[in-house]
Amino acid sequence: MIEVKQLVKRFGNLTILNGISTTIADGEKIVIIGPSGAGKSTFLRCLNLLEKPDSGSIIFDGQDITAKDTDINKIRQKMNMVFQHFNLFPHLTVMQNITLAPTTLRLQGEEEAREHALSLLSRIGLADKADAYPSSLSGGQKQRIAIVRSLAMNPKVILFDEPTSALDPEMVGEVLALMKDLAKEGMTMVVVTHEMGFAREVATRVLFMDGGIIAESGSPDAIFQAPESDRLKQFLNAVL
Repeated sequence: MIEVKQLVKRFGNLTILNGISTTIADGEKIVIIGPSGAGKSTFLRCLNLLEKPDSGSIIFDGQDITAKDTDINKIRQKMNMVFQHFNLFPHLTVMQNITLAPTTLRLQGEEEAREHALSLLSRIGLADKADAYPSSLSGGQKQRIAIVRSLAMNPKVILFDEPTSALDPEMVGEVLALMKDLAKEGMTMVVVTHEMGFAREVATRVLFMDGGIIAESGSPDAIFQAPESDRLKQFLNAVL
């Protein structure tokens, strides 16, 4: 589904991504781990061009989305993103937050979008919050609604940028449970996270990033039980 070739991203004189190449197949659950400053979130943001790469290419569904004539808004409809800090519109109700993009982009009529949103909210046990405003919700509720907002677009892949790092510890579980459900249903996911238990349980492949490169890649068993590099061993000793 996604092929990344020699991706480079710089901020000034600092090289954040240094020639990353990888592929992500339909239905894969890719979990990206690594120390702060490794380039994990920048890589994720480059995948749907929230950050524009300096060189290299990203092929999504057979299309080079780094080409100048790319309609990136159309690409983002199918490659949605869930952010660390929810990014819900505070002046809109939960229902309005979920239905805004599908109706504005004319992917669904208002009634269809509302029915779809209610179905998704019922799935996560928050149908009673449809007319509430984000300020009245817990962090865990906000993040689950942010995920539902992505699902409302019927995406082919969802990018998760540290989706639990802004949550209180007791709220992390409810968000991870929803993400695990999506994984079981076959959603293609690329997840930057510090939740090593989630990586072990859900990932089809784990990428360890360090210094702007993919330093090691493999199955959860390979990464966590038989790390090859001293740097990965050092990282795992610090976080496990």
